[in-house]
Amino acid sequence: MREKIHPKYEEATFTCSCGNVIKTRATTKSTHLDICSECHPFYTGKQKLIDSAGRVERFRKRYENASKK
Repeated sequence: MREKIHPKYEEATFTCSCGNVIKTRATTKSTHLDICSECHPFYTGKQKLIDSAGRVERFRKRYENASKK
């Protein structure tokens, strides 16, 4: 196995635009994030399911009969 080919793995600080600071270990020292698990709608429970043009309802109607067979 070749030596000295792996990058250094050091402590890193990731800062989100919402102000959340995450300390972990990575190959980069620090990075600014646009979105994190504290402010992402999926993780906060604020995400809304948008049914555009009834696609979900059409899908359920179409495949509901197939599952009963």
